[in-house]
Amino acid sequence: MKNLLVTGGCGFIGTNFIRHLLEESDFAGKIINVDSLTYAANPENLSDIETNFPDRYLFIRADICNRESIAEIFDKQQIDSICHFAAESHVDRSIVKPDTFIQTNIIGTFNLLELVRERSEQIRLFHHISTDEVFGSLGNDGFFTEQTSYKPNNPYSASKAASDHLVRAYHKTYGISVTISNCSNNYGPYQFPEKLIPLMIINALKGKPLPVYGDGRNIRDWLFVRDHCTAIWKIMKEGRKGETYNIGGNNELENIKLVEMVCDILDEFEKRPGNKSRRELITFVKDRPGHDRRYAIDSAKLQQELKWEPEEFFESGIRKTIKWYLQNQKWVDRVNTGEYQEWVKEHYHYR
Repeated sequence: MKNLLVTGGCGFIGTNFIRHLLEESDFAGKIINVDSLTYAANPENLSDIETNFPDRYLFIRADICNRESIAEIFDKQQIDSICHFAAESHVDRSIVKPDTFIQTNIIGTFNLLELVRERSEQIRLFHHISTDEVFGSLGNDGFFTEQTSYKPNNPYSASKAASDHLVRAYHKTYGISVTISNCSNNYGPYQFPEKLIPLMIINALKGKPLPVYGDGRNIRDWLFVRDHCTAIWKIMKEGRKGETYNIGGNNELENIKLVEMVCDILDEFEKRPGNKSRRELITFVKDRPGHDRRYAIDSAKLQQELKWEPEEFFESGIRKTIKWYLQNQKWVDRVNTGEYQEWVKEHYHYR
């Protein structure tokens, strides 16, 4: 893989993936990061990468829904492989405004697949990043496997399910080389503050209410973002073409337990005025529509075939995450105030 196109590389997972490839992995090629820079994407996340790897990293602001622009990038940069992160990903936003999710997650993926089909001799691999939410909700027992039937329950997961089906269909119909990964909930550095863990950290530091949906007993499997990145790269290098691999963290946790843990660690790191417990800030709010009760990933296929396992237990990963947010308050403030978006407007235009 000499010229790797990473779509959505200025988002949370894409940022960490690019950092992993260039700073830690055996990847020896060049990364072309294409991102349209919607609200949750921040090119400042990779400003040091741009400086430290000028010959191996290129950022281009472009929209995957604009096929002509992306086609030009494919040809000019001689793209030979793709890792496709670009997606709208927040369930709450998909409930309010589903049309954006249909455009980016379905039409955008379709455009990429068509460009790959037209250049099938040139493209070595199309790796598609997806989510465990496509499988719907689990009961108290069992795990999602690669054979679990799809049953999405909100517009976000439905749009990701559609994109998964497209990728698989293009492999079967046109023979293009693909792999797919479905991951559990990610957490770690650079995550946009609307997501559960950074929202709880930031609100708790400011003494604001910590909103928890319903009774707080919804269960998620949590995956530290660096572990996700190592799994993706393993799949891209060694995974069987046309196959899907589930990536989980082996860290099932009720939302309320997670929030309580965040409060306790923050109290340990930074005392609250009056030495009050941050647990007092927890506030239960009305549940959201289509809120799946439990997700849990079975990663046995990935572990057995490719010898991958997550390195982080949840407590070690959440401590690293909280420390990162404590040490990067300037980043948090620029994101929360929208200041970074003004910087984006000044420095980056569509090509």
